[in-house]
Amino acid sequence: MSYSLYYADRSAAMGARVILEELGTPYDLIWTDILPGSTREPELLSLNPNGWIPVLVWQESAIYECGAITVFLCDRHSEAGLAPAPGDPERGLYLQWLFFFSSSLQNAYQMTYHTERFCSSKEDQTSVKRRSNSRLRELWQVVDDAIGESDWLLGKRFSAADIYLFMLTTWLNESLEHPSLESFPNVERVAAEVMNRPSVARIYASYISDRLAGKSGDPRPGP
Repeated sequence: MSYSLYYADRSAAMGARVILEELGTPYDLIWTDILPGSTREPELLSLNPNGWIPVLVWQESAIYECGAITVFLCDRHSEAGLAPAPGDPERGLYLQWLFFFSSSLQNAYQMTYHTERFCSSKEDQTSVKRRSNSRLRELWQVVDDAIGESDWLLGKRFSAADIYLFMLTTWLNESLEHPSLESFPNVERVAAEVMNRPSVARIYASYISDRLAGKSGDPRPGP
């Protein structure tokens, strides 16, 4: 079974790519320019009218949204054990975190990276950015408190939700006045464990190198 993934570095497509690597299933990358001002290819727009990535394509169909792709792939390849099965007592918590990340947290990031999309005038941008940054801190604190002393988001069980968590931590950027990852020690601990996985080390090699060197990294393209 083979897939194609519309992809760009430093985007949500990186999380979907890690899932594919974890599954060990064949896939191809369709490199996509998502920098501000770029023109989306007609083929991409036919699959996702928003022009956003990731988009996952396989023989029968295609879907977009990183959270949906995560659920789809992990359920389709359940033998990899990346998600609790339907009926598993931990299934609800797993889905809760995926939806929380894809809606609440990613939206807060959007408002800091692309404030102009949420304002009718430039005069409002400073206020929106300030509030969205504080919202980002509030939401990450919710995650940090929920993890507590647990090994993973689901307690003792690693899942694709932890990969999603790690992906979102890579978007934190102090040059945009985001809180630092170190402000959330439990999140930082889980992210560090995820970073040790071979799939993540391959896909995020540049990010990991910059982080170990103490570099902030380029905030674009981001979410």
